[in-house]
Amino acid sequence: MTDAIVVGEDGLARCSWGASTDEYRSYHDEEWGFPVTDDRRLFEKLCLEGFQAGLSWLTILRKRQAFRRAFASFDFWKVARFDDGDVDRLLGDASIVRHRGKIESTINNARRCVELVAAEGSLAAYVWRFEPDSATRPATFTWDALRELATTSESRALAKDLKRRGWTFVGPTTVYAFMQAMGLVNDHVEGCFARECVERVREELDRPT
Repeated sequence: MTDAIVVGEDGLARCSWGASTDEYRSYHDEEWGFPVTDDRRLFEKLCLEGFQAGLSWLTILRKRQAFRRAFASFDFWKVARFDDGDVDRLLGDASIVRHRGKIESTINNARRCVELVAAEGSLAAYVWRFEPDSATRPATFTWDALRELATTSESRALAKDLKRRGWTFVGPTTVYAFMQAMGLVNDHVEGCFARECVERVREELDRPT
């Protein structure tokens, strides 16, 4: 096995990052890379990726339930109605990341999401249009291949279009991490047990339109 893969006590080979903590193991095995077509979950992930900027994903993952409580379970229809009083409330909530810019960005993005859904039908239908063509993906998904994919033409296009629509904290690196997590791509490395699991789900997925 390479450094990209770790075999756990359960005998399963995983992407090495997915074996580093209990929280990461559950997230890696059950969530990361499995395709998501639910608007609320997609919106939540876009927001949490924005909160992660400058931090580790583990920090955000450990606070995810607190974020959900603070932001109405990331129901963007509700978050869009947050006002200055909610900003003050959130700045006083020590269970989340208290960053005014990121908090105000989440509220702004909820309002932009309401507009996007009105224009495009759903957030899912919109983001899945940016799913990369399989022909453009690495033939063999190694650690070296993964390191070359901090951004892609698709993540740059999605980030650019979101910014055009008024979204914030949605740079191409943030957007590619979102695409990885939400299953628009399968970035589990070769040899990881989850890679085949994700691929089967992706093959059976009814893409939203």
